[in-house]
Amino acid sequence: MKLVGRRAVLQGALALIPALAMRAAPALAASAAEIDRQVDEAVKKAVQAVPETRDMVAKSKAVLIFPRIYKAGFMFGTQYGEGAMRKKGKTVGYYNSVAASYGFQAGAQTFGYILFFLTDHAVKYLEESGGFELGSGPSIVVLDSGTAKSFSSSTAQKDIAAMFFDQKGLMGGLGLQGSKLSKMKK
Repeated sequence: MKLVGRRAVLQGALALIPALAMRAAPALAASAAEIDRQVDEAVKKAVQAVPETRDMVAKSKAVLIFPRIYKAGFMFGTQYGEGAMRKKGKTVGYYNSVAASYGFQAGAQTFGYILFFLTDHAVKYLEESGGFELGSGPSIVVLDSGTAKSFSSSTAQKDIAAMFFDQKGLMGGLGLQGSKLSKMKK
């Protein structure tokens, strides 16, 4: 198959996967109270894993916490999760994260992640756009446990920092992924 044909097939497949994920989303949909409870538990887990998380939350303009993301795939993959944005410890909105991927991959896993919004510009962008696609909005840096220990708002070079935690399952391979965050009504 020619490169143009492969690209068209890939784009078509990636366009369908979020739609399929959204059809499955109502089965995973949680109430606002459930999301808030799960977010509280997720923050505790993240702080246990990396105690400096508490300071990062305090220094951030806002945090968006996804307690559990469900990811599965074989060649084509999808993931979905719901979370809450908090400012100064109070929930100010609910979001979902939907992603699609294509490539050499197989497996299933769950994980959680926190986005630390370090600038007012990043928070404003998310709130005014109702969500964004990761990679197309404000700049993001991914923190591992070593980086997170020395991270501070004064050493941050990006608008948003992401930290993953509580990974379970097995998902392996290489692929392309597009992830979209969208505001939900709860």
